[in-house]
Amino acid sequence: MGLYDRDYISKQSSHEFEQEAYQGRVSSFVKDTYKLIGASLVAATAGAYIGMQVLSFYSPILFLIVELAILFGMNYAVKKEQNTIALILLFVFTFITGFTLGPILNMYLGMGAGHVVTQAFLVTAIAFGGLTVYAMNTQTDFSSWGKPMFYALIGIIIASLLNMFLFKSTMGSLIISSITAILFCGYILYDTQNIIKGRYDSPIMAAVSMYLNILNLFISLLNILGITNRE
Repeated sequence: MGLYDRDYISKQSSHEFEQEAYQGRVSSFVKDTYKLIGASLVAATAGAYIGMQVLSFYSPILFLIVELAILFGMNYAVKKEQNTIALILLFVFTFITGFTLGPILNMYLGMGAGHVVTQAFLVTAIAFGGLTVYAMNTQTDFSSWGKPMFYALIGIIIASLLNMFLFKSTMGSLIISSITAILFCGYILYDTQNIIKGRYDSPIMAAVSMYLNILNLFISLLNILGITNRE
């Protein structure tokens, strides 16, 4: 009986050790991810500042192709465990996405609507902080949201293209931006739980996913506030 007890205690101790080791890895993963998110936002801010100085116009399609190519390259580098290359591509990607915001930000500043940019930034920061805290503390599981939100994203992309090239409706743009803002709030909840539960293979890919959520929320809010302030 004594041998059995020792065996049971040994197994229990081993299980507790494995759990502690797992929690340690997840904790390290979360810290690395949020450090990269912070650094990505700094790179994007630097890109936006430079873009405002030197970029008077740009081709959205060209930059979209470049950004998608970088994303695919980053994903490939992570899979091949070329983390240094993936990290460089992360900062190149975030810098370029910030850079392409330059003409948009200049447009608002040129219209004397710099307060719109400030408001969009503040609302984005507050929403991101609040949603992150909620996702980290709630008992609700958001793991089932992935597929419905992906289909919603496809629908928004199609609606945006139709409105951009066919309808050209200000009200349509406002509705699409509002739905987009809600969608990316959902993505922040979804990805936050994925990060804290260790569902990403790499902190680099986790960081770029969250960065895109923040960026798209900011752009949506910028458009909403820009339209409502003009009205």
